[in-house]
Amino acid sequence: MPGNAYRRFSIAFLMLYAFGSLSPSAEAQLRPDRGYHGMVASASSIASQVGADTLKQGGNAIDAACAVGFALAVVYPAAGNIGGGGFMLIRLADGRTTAVDYRETAPAAAQHNMYLDTTGAVVPGLSLVGYRAAGVPGTVYGLGLAQRKYGKLKWEQVVEPARKLAAEGFPVSKALADSLLNSKNLARFPESRLLLRHLLVIISERVPVDNFDL
Repeated sequence: MPGNAYRRFSIAFLMLYAFGSLSPSAEAQLRPDRGYHGMVASASSIASQVGADTLKQGGNAIDAACAVGFALAVVYPAAGNIGGGGFMLIRLADGRTTAVDYRETAPAAAQHNMYLDTTGAVVPGLSLVGYRAAGVPGTVYGLGLAQRKYGKLKWEQVVEPARKLAAEGFPVSKALADSLLNSKNLARFPESRLLLRHLLVIISERVPVDNFDL
């Protein structure tokens, strides 16, 4: 993209723990794509479309990144969720750069020995699964802060696509179905077992999923 045209756009990168690598042969087959009025990429085509629609409504890159982040929380929670945190790197149209850090923080009542037993030994898995493993989420606050400070649209416009996906449902991809059905931890707790049974019906009958408890 020409330099003058490039400077007209602000850019926001939403980092939500989606890491991966390509083999040299696969990487060699990739060809760059170009967009002259904006471009959105994410782990879900549904979420990416939400971002593209946000730009078409007059939103900027920050609005689109936030809308995609909330949409990913619904359609592909492994790549984005409102119960976690992340970072956003921003380049504004005038060339200024900034970052928003909304990583999770430890609960105020957290103690240094909360993962130890009475003998002082580490309890396996206690820091990874269960209520003690969760930090205080930062995603909603962080995306809200970024959108309020650097976005152009109203907050309702940014979160509405995610709300609609959660309320009306969406097609379940094979990747999402496999990640949920192969999760050993979902079967360990009553609430997640209920979700798992709900998903089994959805996948077997090929109907859209709705996040009824979101």
